[in-house]
Amino acid sequence: MQQTGDALTQIVVPAQPKRRAGIGKWLIYLSGTAIASLWLLGLTGSHAPAQTPKDTELQVGVVQRFGAKPNDELTLKARFGDRLTLNFNSNGEPVSVRANEVKLEIQMEPLPSPGVDERLVLGTYRSFESAEETASMWRAKGIEVEIAQPRRWQVWAKRDAYSSPLVRRLLLQSLQAQGDKKAYLETNIVRAAPAPTWTVSGKRYSAPQLEIAAGTGAIQFKQGKDKKSERLYPGTLRLQPNAYGTYTLVNQVPLETYLRGVVPHEIGGEAPYASVEAQAILARTYVLRNLRRFVTDGYQICANTNCQVYKGLTGTWADADRAIAATAGQVLTYKNELVDALYYSTSGGVTAPFSDIWHGPERPYLQTVIDAPGNVWDLSSQSLENEDNFRRFISLKKGFNEEGKELFRWREESKLENMNKDLRNYLQDKKHPLANFKTIEQLQVVQRSRSGRALKMTVQTDAGVIELEKDEILRAFYAPLSTLFYVEPVYKKDSNDSKSLKGYAFVGGGFGHGVGMSQIGSYKLAKMGWSSERILSFYYPGSQIQPLSDSITFWRDPPF
Repeated sequence: MQQTGDALTQIVVPAQPKRRAGIGKWLIYLSGTAIASLWLLGLTGSHAPAQTPKDTELQVGVVQRFGAKPNDELTLKARFGDRLTLNFNSNGEPVSVRANEVKLEIQMEPLPSPGVDERLVLGTYRSFESAEETASMWRAKGIEVEIAQPRRWQVWAKRDAYSSPLVRRLLLQSLQAQGDKKAYLETNIVRAAPAPTWTVSGKRYSAPQLEIAAGTGAIQFKQGKDKKSERLYPGTLRLQPNAYGTYTLVNQVPLETYLRGVVPHEIGGEAPYASVEAQAILARTYVLRNLRRFVTDGYQICANTNCQVYKGLTGTWADADRAIAATAGQVLTYKNELVDALYYSTSGGVTAPFSDIWHGPERPYLQTVIDAPGNVWDLSSQSLENEDNFRRFISLKKGFNEEGKELFRWREESKLENMNKDLRNYLQDKKHPLANFKTIEQLQVVQRSRSGRALKMTVQTDAGVIELEKDEILRAFYAPLSTLFYVEPVYKKDSNDSKSLKGYAFVGGGFGHGVGMSQIGSYKLAKMGWSSERILSFYYPGSQIQPLSDSITFWRDPPF
C-alpha cells in the first residue's frame, strides 16, 4: 500500500449503512484531506434468479420524464360510456374521484430553501448491457451501485449507501487515487421542484403519486398537443416519482396484452407470419429477462428503443394477435435459462456475438452466423478480422437474406465539423479530459472481430489520441448505422490545388447492433417456408422454445 504525507488518519466508512447485501467495509487512509489509498474488502451478494408467472402484470414506463419541462402535460380520457377513477392521497388521507377526462400538468413549487441534488457517477454508457457489466464489476469490488438512465445509461454509487456528501467525496477521491478517470460528482442546486396537478369538478389536486383506472380497462392518452402520441393503454396507469426529480407514468399491463402493443411495432406490417411468430416469442422472452432495468425508478421496462417499442392497444393487427395467441407462454431458452433475446433491424450479412458489441461473458447461443440461406462466404478460411477480407465482404450484395434491402449496404458521409461536434458532445458527456480538442486529424479502425465488427477505433485529435470501443463508437459518431463498417477520408480541393480533409465516409452494412435475430433477414427465411422455430434456431444456435414455467431461470448476474 502506498502512503503519502506524514500523519495518517484511519477512517472506516460503511459501504451500505441502511441494509447489508454482503460483507463490505471501506478502509481509507487520509493525509489531511488527501486520500492516499483504499482497500476494498468483501464481496456483495448477486441477484437471485427471478421467477415470474406467465400471466404476470408488467410495469412499463410509458412517459419517463414527466415534469422535465414546466409546460409538460398529459391528457387522459375514458372511452365513450366509461369513466376514470383517480386514487391518491391528499393531506395524508386517501381520496378517490371520478372523471371523464383529466389533464395532468406541472406546477413548479419553490423550495423553502435551496436544496442539493447530488450523485456520484461511476460511468456513462450507450446501452444498458454495458452499464450492467460495469455495475457487476463494481459490486465484485464491494462497492454498492445502481443503474440509472437520466438521459444516457449511467452507473451511480448507490444513493442510500453513500448518502452523505462526505462519504461520496471520500469514495470519489479514493477511486481517483487508484487511477479511475471516469467517476465524477454531479451536483445541482435545486430551488424549485415540479409537482403534478390536476383538476376535477373545479377542484385542483396535487400529489406525488396517482393511480388511474377505467371501468372498461382501457385509457385514452395524449402527451401535450402531439396527435402522434395518442395511445389507448390497457390496464391501469400510475404516476410516480423517479430518481431524477421528475415523474414516470407507468402502465400496469398483463404480459400477453403487453405483447399486442410490441409485436406489430417491432416486426413491421410487411412481415410474413412465421417472422411474426418468431418476434412474439422473442418479445416475450426479452421482457421477462429484462424486468430489472429500471429498479432504481420503481418500474420494470420502458416503452421505447432502449427496451422494446410499446404502444398499448394502438396499431394492433390480426396476424400479430394470432401469433401471440399461437405462441402464448412460449419463451426461448438455453439450458433452461431465458436467452438474451436481442434482435435488430438488419445484420448487413453477418450476425455478431455478444462480446463484439458489449463487454461481458459470451452467450453461447449468440454466435457469428452468415445471414444467408446458402454458402456465400466461408468464415473459417476468410475471417472478417482481416481488413481486406472485410472490404471484399462489404462489396458483396447477392445471396444474403437481406439482399436488395435499403439498409443492407450503405455509405454515409459526415463532414469534419459535424464529427468534431459529435465527438466533443460525447466526451463532454463523459467528462473526458480531451473534451476541449479542436479538430479530428485522423480516424482509423484498429481492431475487428471475426464478424467484421469494429472493436476499437482510434481518433487522432490535435489534443491527443482517443480510443473508442464497440458500441461506444456509435455513441461518439452518428453517421455509421452499425459497427459493421470501414472508413475512408473525404478530401476537398483547395484554391492552390492542394487538398484538405473534408470529413469521412463510413462504408458498411446493417442497422443496429447485429446480435441475435435480423428482423429483415427473418422475412426472407419465412418466405422460403421456414417455421418460427427454425428461424429462431438459425439466429440462436442451440436454443429451445419452451413453455414458461417456474423451473426456468430468468437471468443470472455475470460471474466475477
